[in-house]
Amino acid sequence: LREVLIGEALHALGIPTTRALAVVATGEPVYREKILPGAVLTRVAASHIRVGTFEYFAARGDVASVKKLADYSIARHYPELVAHAQQPREDDTDAGRYLAFLRAVAEKQAELIAQWMNAGFIHGVMNTDNMAIAGETIDFGPCAFMEAYDPSTVFSSIDSQGRYAYGRQPQIAQWNLARLAESLLPLLAPAEEDAVALATEVLSAFPDRYQHYWLRGVRAKLGIDENSNASINKAKSDEQDVMLALDWLGLLNEQKVDFTQGWRYLSLAAGGDSTKLRALFSDTAALDAWLARLQARREKAAGSPDSPPVDGVTTMQAMLRVNPRIIPRNHKVEAALTAASEQGDLEPFESLLAAIRRPFDDDPVLAPFAEPAPVAVTACYKTYCGT
Repeated sequence: LREVLIGEALHALGIPTTRALAVVATGEPVYREKILPGAVLTRVAASHIRVGTFEYFAARGDVASVKKLADYSIARHYPELVAHAQQPREDDTDAGRYLAFLRAVAEKQAELIAQWMNAGFIHGVMNTDNMAIAGETIDFGPCAFMEAYDPSTVFSSIDSQGRYAYGRQPQIAQWNLARLAESLLPLLAPAEEDAVALATEVLSAFPDRYQHYWLRGVRAKLGIDENSNASINKAKSDEQDVMLALDWLGLLNEQKVDFTQGWRYLSLAAGGDSTKLRALFSDTAALDAWLARLQARREKAAGSPDSPPVDGVTTMQAMLRVNPRIIPRNHKVEAALTAASEQGDLEPFESLLAAIRRPFDDDPVLAPFAEPAPVAVTACYKTYCGT
């Protein structure tokens, strides 16, 4: 049931994800951290091929099966790469197609992880068997959305070392892609040294590709329309916007501000009402100084000094479309799961499911679902693998 809730939340936020078709109770007990009622989750995905699927054959030295799996994955998920085989040019080779496949998977993962990070989503168990080749979120059992912003946040009971902490997710994605690259090495070039060099080039590019997608998303969340003024020096504006965003996140971290509310109320502040935003901060002087920088950046993006001033209402409306009000709050998720598993009462689950399918809605009836969990709950909150 947790995966149903989180999957639907991700889908409503526009983040690629597998989804639940059905959950069917088995009537049998399951022995986990405690005895729980068993069920079967039927999940819908573009496919269930993962990095681990490639590792399975590569670890056995079965290159023929790795090639067969790669060919199938390309045909199913990256058909544009089939052109390498169907319409060969002088510089096209099978090896080139497999390198393009590795690059395409890395690109999908860079975009996906950036979306996770901008939504405050923590997968919880980012091992290679939980990374889908299609670029969808998959196998997110002990997952959760972050409450107060902290890059070291971990909710999974099995992640005692913080390997899959919120702030480490981009690095872990790159690590997983390295395992995919290792599996594909025999297909990339006849000589292993050449294959390693080609794979390393793709992997080395991942941090920049991730930052490209992260910055694109964070600009939208900040209300910066980068496309409105092509005359701005791109490299310089990228650097400035990264620092602006990191300083904002630093403020959230230092003052223990709720991640989702911080962004949502920043949207309202763009429209002229900063009351709710300021109430989140103990040091409003630091907030005001940062807001002045943000406003100056928006005005710079808007055009020349002679251009009309930035329309705050339009900016607010755009920000409200990307900064959600409703996420699956941890205390609400736990209340729904407890009611379902211990009392057989699915009403809290159904109510929460209906709410998270409307993440950007300001309907007053959704107000109870927008409130953060009590600090005491979040401080000791743990999630568990459900399989």
